[in-house]
Amino acid sequence: MSYKGERQELQKALNMKEVLALAFGTMIGWGWIMLAGAWVGSGGTIGAIAAFLLGGIMSIFVGLTYAELTPALPLAGGELVFSYRAMGYNASWFTGWMITLAYLGVAAWEGPALANALGFLFGELLPDMGTLYVVQGSEVTGSFLLIGCLGAIIMTSINYRGAKASAVFQATATLAMSIGGVAFFVTGSVTGELSNLEPFFTDGKGFVAVVLAVPAMFVGFDVIPQAAEEMNIPLGKIGKVMIIAIVMAATWYIIMILGVALSTPGDVLAGFNADPDSVPVADCFAYATGNPVFGKLMIIAAMCGILTSWNGFIVGASRVIFSMARAKMLPGIFAKVHHKHGVPTAAILLVGIITILSPLFGKSALGWFVNAAAFGTVSAYFMVSLSFIILRKKEPELDRPFKIKGGSLVGAIAVIVALFFVSLYLPLYSPTPLQPIEWSMVGGWIILGIILFTINKLGSNGK
Repeated sequence: MSYKGERQELQKALNMKEVLALAFGTMIGWGWIMLAGAWVGSGGTIGAIAAFLLGGIMSIFVGLTYAELTPALPLAGGELVFSYRAMGYNASWFTGWMITLAYLGVAAWEGPALANALGFLFGELLPDMGTLYVVQGSEVTGSFLLIGCLGAIIMTSINYRGAKASAVFQATATLAMSIGGVAFFVTGSVTGELSNLEPFFTDGKGFVAVVLAVPAMFVGFDVIPQAAEEMNIPLGKIGKVMIIAIVMAATWYIIMILGVALSTPGDVLAGFNADPDSVPVADCFAYATGNPVFGKLMIIAAMCGILTSWNGFIVGASRVIFSMARAKMLPGIFAKVHHKHGVPTAAILLVGIITILSPLFGKSALGWFVNAAAFGTVSAYFMVSLSFIILRKKEPELDRPFKIKGGSLVGAIAVIVALFFVSLYLPLYSPTPLQPIEWSMVGGWIILGIILFTINKLGSNGK
């Protein structure tokens, strides 16, 4: 741990490969193994690929604003720092609090996702601990709670031991997931038929349905700014790593779509998509090889995606909380850095406690968390894109180790893209807007932040 006066800073422990694994592993997660079949079914093979190409290009415009600002202002908190420099304290608080909602919401979902994955993998071999209670029609079983809570404890412990420990874990799990995904794609290409690719397109409604799923699939590259203070790489390369991570994620989703489409005839895939107990990509792998063991192996690979995403969002959430506390927006305890491990332990423990408790709410409630989190993410994207434009005009002399060409145009497109992402969750034209209970969660989170902000500010003034 190092100091500048009383300012506590984080250890520089992450090399370039570890930063890339952090971003890519956080973006991929578990969703692709459950949803790739539905994407092909909804939009057709080429339609689904086009949706992800469009989403990737749109994300790159937002990512470019992050890529320039992160090495220019390489401090933990990312969005918090950018918006503070551009628009001041209040805008910074809003941005930081919304991205914290985003990371916590997704991190809270990972424990139940792990429990579901192990259920698919081992089925009746898991101990039957009975149903404890029901939340919104969803049974909460003893085994569900045990797996979700234990997983959260393990992931919190890994992060508590320092950025290097979490980075090594991230790189290992990302590699294992990648090997499984590539094996599936190669198998599908070799054993499948080109005729399985039909239909190439369905209709406009199906294409839009896939587009609506795209923003959530690219969330995660923004954890790089959160860990900027812990990166031991040249500042000019941080932006390049971020763009590479987005391109890698887009490539991953496209090869998974192709693997699903090539390996499995349309009628068989439709059966997988309609079966609530199916894991479509795993079932496609089993179909392509004629051996259910390969489906199990695919689930194991995808479980690594759960862990990489979980780890990345714990890193992101804890660093934003740390940065907000260091900026006097949250109680000072969250700005404390461990004397040995060099990480914000109080912030990590807070995130850990939330993820440990989240399985108590059951599967239904966690869907609300994820949707509210997605809105928090795109709100932060808008604030960062706007900060990029303001800082280009306000501080043209700011040292920018990675400066993008055509900044004004890129910034304007990024703002439009971010507003489009925000609109996907509004009850205007979107077929899947946030539900009232999810709006209540967003509003409640903002009110909680205002209360903590006020308490902390009054306490600081009283000293």
